[in-house]
Amino acid sequence: MKERAAIILAAGQGTRMKSALPKVLHKIGGRPMLDWSIALARKVGCTRIVTVVSKDSDALSAHVLKALGDGSVAVQDPPMGTGHAVQAAHSNIQGFDGHVIVLYGDTPLISPASVEALFESLDAGAKVGVLGFEAATPGAYGRLVTNDEGDLEKIVEAKEATPEELAIQLCNSGVMAVRSGDLFQLLDDVTNDNAKGEYYLTDIVGLARKSGGRCAVVRCPENEVMGVNSKAELARAEAVFQAGRRQDMLDAGVTLTGPETVFFSFDTEIEPDVIVEPNVVFAPNVHVMKGATIRAFSHLEGAIVREDAEVGPYARLRPGADIGRGARIGNFVEVKKTRVGDGAKANHLAYLGDGFIGANANIGAGTIFCNYDGFLKYETRIGEGAFVGSNSALVAPVSVGDGAIVGSGSVITDDVTAGALAVGRGRQIEKQGWAEAFRSRKRAEKKAKG
Repeated sequence: MKERAAIILAAGQGTRMKSALPKVLHKIGGRPMLDWSIALARKVGCTRIVTVVSKDSDALSAHVLKALGDGSVAVQDPPMGTGHAVQAAHSNIQGFDGHVIVLYGDTPLISPASVEALFESLDAGAKVGVLGFEAATPGAYGRLVTNDEGDLEKIVEAKEATPEELAIQLCNSGVMAVRSGDLFQLLDDVTNDNAKGEYYLTDIVGLARKSGGRCAVVRCPENEVMGVNSKAELARAEAVFQAGRRQDMLDAGVTLTGPETVFFSFDTEIEPDVIVEPNVVFAPNVHVMKGATIRAFSHLEGAIVREDAEVGPYARLRPGADIGRGARIGNFVEVKKTRVGDGAKANHLAYLGDGFIGANANIGAGTIFCNYDGFLKYETRIGEGAFVGSNSALVAPVSVGDGAIVGSGSVITDDVTAGALAVGRGRQIEKQGWAEAFRSRKRAEKKAKG
């Protein structure tokens, strides 16, 4: 197989997004759109990946360098069309001998299968492979004109198309694959003799045909190549992504009782026989193991839920939450950077941050791990089989030993030994008749004031 490289075009200004954040860094499924294209290039085996940005794109350049390292950023200055943008990456892949795919930073949903098919078209002898789609409403899309053999003859812009060409529904996505030896040679012959005075990447199709080369069309679903230029289009792309992930989960044996209300991230892992109730959000880096139940209105991020555990309803798992086999995290319980042991329970109204809870321990309603002193975080450790009474505050760093009991309403500041009872609260006192005397006095005061 020929070596592969990717050039990702991300120099557009994205003004329609009306955001200070660069357009291609807006997220779909919890991942920046540009990172979708980078991940796609990696998945299909691209050994070199270059992102083309505009000048003064410091935040975007920093993002690319962090993801890909030195030599991964090319600057298009000034912007003079897509062909000019690809030319800007020439020096970054100097000496590369293989196949090049041109992708876009604002087109996040292209499948690896579609890109593989483009590369295969080059292996089959095409000089240029273009990714096309049948548009429900072709509108302003460029049309792909093919011959009787199905090869691509030319790409025609809608504003320059004849009535017959406008009737064509096969449209240009802009994504194409070209042999490296041909790509920049063809681009050298592209001119800016057009209304915009720009160098169009699409012109290489006509030039390749003129030199006797064959150009191929690879078809993909329209949803794969939807570009994102506004917040409305971002929302539509998110909806397409979510619909696909929901179907993937159902096909994999996950029960979704209200599929349209559950939201996934790009890396959500859920094993078969998991039940997910309605209105659940999976932020990035969540793994739910078989047999677990995620009940309604829960939010999970950076967490692992092990076999047969139950989370929610109305639970929040934050990064570092590790819920053990058969454990239960109930309503209005928040867990952060805490390992909850097998069979342990925190069924109501608790904050469990920076800690460890042993197997089969029971955490009462209203319990708080006081993990932060305004400067640093500290750990709370609860032993196996321990019982923490309701409305208790455990001031970290502190440990409760195996089998120990903490009385309700306690503030625990010192370690509790295994098997002990710890009570940290004021002693209850009782004054006989005080309540009625108090009420009589207050009624008299109220009457005196009229």
